[in-house]
Amino acid sequence: MSMSPQKRATIVASSVAIILTIVKFAIGVASGSVAVLASAIDSLLDTVISIFNFFAIKKSEEKANDNFQYGKGKVQAIAAVIEGTIITLSGFYIIYEAINKAVTGTETVMLTPAIVVMIFSIAVTFLLVEYLMGVAKKTDNIVIKADALHYQTDLLSNGVILLSLVLVYFTDWDIIDAIFGFGIGIYIIYSAYEIIQEGVFILLDRALEPEIVKSIEKKLSEHPLVNGYHWLKTRTDGTHNYVEFHLVLEPDMTLMEAHRISDQIEERIMKLDDKKTWIITPHYDPYDDEEVNDSIRDGKPLGLV
Repeated sequence: MSMSPQKRATIVASSVAIILTIVKFAIGVASGSVAVLASAIDSLLDTVISIFNFFAIKKSEEKANDNFQYGKGKVQAIAAVIEGTIITLSGFYIIYEAINKAVTGTETVMLTPAIVVMIFSIAVTFLLVEYLMGVAKKTDNIVIKADALHYQTDLLSNGVILLSLVLVYFTDWDIIDAIFGFGIGIYIIYSAYEIIQEGVFILLDRALEPEIVKSIEKKLSEHPLVNGYHWLKTRTDGTHNYVEFHLVLEPDMTLMEAHRISDQIEERIMKLDDKKTWIITPHYDPYDDEEVNDSIRDGKPLGLV
């Protein structure tokens, strides 16, 4: 059985993170640089997260069954929330280490090896980001997008760490390392917010992007045999897009003709995003009963709309 691009991406990311973790920890501990040590901890978390993402994607790709009739696509959103939370905690730990170094005034040594390690880390992380962005663009997978975003922040933080080491090398001001480490911690926490937010929105069944919804509305309204529509509802689980709507058709139209019209509309909607699987559920009405449906939904008696 062939492996999906997103699962392969998590394996590549995990392997790279393991290598960077070992190298950074060795130099971070030996040099006493809180910035390099922070980067090593971040790479360790990257390893755990990427391995976790592999199993999350594997689980989300399982087919629907009697117990999970809509599949397990939302596992990806859960993974994104967990990943963002872990990243946030790592940011707080880095801030703690930076403050501790500023207070104790620990000296940074072995600056040259530390600089070489960070240059190596930047080069490897850059290649990984390019690869993950390509997979994310191809699959539109929320887990891979979260991973790509995380490694992008790693790329920036690695660059900042390299700059701090160079400055310490030329000035002998160890406080620079603590200051830069503190800034990296703040940035990591900030970057995690977007990952958590996207995952939570999917878990809460937020509607599709406004542009997509407007396009769906256009596909519904432009069909010449559709008299109207209402109760358009959309959501996504990260892999599948779900769409429901009521079509107002001629009262004497045959079921065969009504089905043919909805098939045409569904086909046009699916072309809006061919990276996702669309599950579209139409309902046929002989007249516009939106107000009646709204009253039922809101728990009002039928006569009191």
